[in-house]
Amino acid sequence: MKKLLLIIPVSVLLLLAFTLQEKYSFTIPQGWPEPNTDFKKEPLSLEKVELGRALFYDPVLSRDSTISCASCHLVYTAFTHVDHDLSHGINDKIGTRNSPALMNLAWHKLFMWDGAVNHIDVQALAPISNPVEMDEKIEHVVEKLQRSKLYPRLFKKAFNDSLITGQHTLKAIAQFMLTLVSSESKYDSVMRKHSKFTAQEKKGYDLFKKNCSSCHTEPLFTNLQFESNGLPQDPTLKDPGRIKVTKNPVDSLKFKVPTLRNIEFSYPYMHDGRFKRLQDVLNHYTSGIKQSQTISKQLVNPIILSSNDKVDLVAFLLTLTDRKFLFNKNYAYPRNIFAKAAQD
Repeated sequence: MKKLLLIIPVSVLLLLAFTLQEKYSFTIPQGWPEPNTDFKKEPLSLEKVELGRALFYDPVLSRDSTISCASCHLVYTAFTHVDHDLSHGINDKIGTRNSPALMNLAWHKLFMWDGAVNHIDVQALAPISNPVEMDEKIEHVVEKLQRSKLYPRLFKKAFNDSLITGQHTLKAIAQFMLTLVSSESKYDSVMRKHSKFTAQEKKGYDLFKKNCSSCHTEPLFTNLQFESNGLPQDPTLKDPGRIKVTKNPVDSLKFKVPTLRNIEFSYPYMHDGRFKRLQDVLNHYTSGIKQSQTISKQLVNPIILSSNDKVDLVAFLLTLTDRKFLFNKNYAYPRNIFAKAAQD
């Protein structure tokens, strides 16, 4: 009888070890609005975030296990790619759009260039199932994960269940992506009164507020809306933009406004990656706008910038670089997780 009494508390402790998880602290940067994601309703956990991080970097998500999320979203380039204009998938297939930079996603309501995905918990399903990206079915992904030595253990820690599901797979990836917060640039330091702009950066900031801030709204540097910026349609891709989702003619050639944070590292620019340099982007807004009925009133006429103005504006844009974000070890390839799995 005494032995039984000793066994019961140990069993309870073991059960608690599986059910209790370490909470991941999500901090809203000073002066920022409340995020769209309700973390009180669905809090982050360290176990889910670490599982999502492993999945993000694992090519097992693709049909032939050659392409991972990180293949197109590299940590050192603001979670996008820089070596080609359009994303590349399995068998060297070429996509139709440039991969967007991933950061501050907790504030977003719609995802993808055309807003085709309305919840971050299912966002990863789009590239996984896309025939020119990962070309895989989520049920096949689950089967592969279940057969591995690593993932049943990680899913057990994250969801208290070693039986892997598609829902839990996508949710874990989403939890990792929600942690990708960039808020430590020089711009942020200036806003918090910890440093000052140079004279040139200040001129550029004034120009930005006058000409760019209606779409690239502070502090996220995107208004999270869909706009037509006068970019001529690519004659080969013929991408119609958001109208493909809404079927509303007013959305023709409209694309989601990208953030300008870390723009120094997130080239090439635009939804199709047609511009390699910031100078090219500014030249478009001063002399390359194509008139369209869907262009917002602010952009019907070109922006007037002198050569010196463009230099000053670029100087300001460079203050949006957040090196703490780019070199954050918590976002990088989880070498320790995969190394441990290789030893097992």
